[in-house]
Amino acid sequence: LLRLVTLVSIMQRSAGTALRGRITLYTAGSAALLIFTSALAVLDAERHEPGSSIQSFGQALWWALTTITTVGYGDTFPLSTQGRFIAALLMIGGVALAGVVTATLASWIVSLVEEENAEQEAATQAQVAALQQQVGELSERIDRLLEERGLGR
Repeated sequence: LLRLVTLVSIMQRSAGTALRGRITLYTAGSAALLIFTSALAVLDAERHEPGSSIQSFGQALWWALTTITTVGYGDTFPLSTQGRFIAALLMIGGVALAGVVTATLASWIVSLVEEENAEQEAATQAQVAALQQQVGELSERIDRLLEERGLGR
């Protein structure tokens, strides 16, 4: 687990300071840590439970992966109270992680739309400024023409 924490800190430095990059990195690290820890915990709780389908780390890891993704095939499941408690926490964690992923994706899409809108707004403001200048020049020309003809305003 300590190696995983070290790896996450190294990957965070390489991901840069972008907030979405850090959120993605933390989410992936949290998911991996949650899956691994839950697999170990449920294996410890279920290994000696009579009739349990979780007897090896591979089965526990498969169970954790299917549970955190809310797929839950039903081929492996905890029988003990402790194992079911771990399962409930893992399910809540999986839903929370899915929410973080969805929010990060939505944030990215919103920022892309905002960038595009900012570019369009800048172009529109430039066009408005050019039109205002043309209107001002036309007003001056009209005033000069009226003065030349003696029809001043």
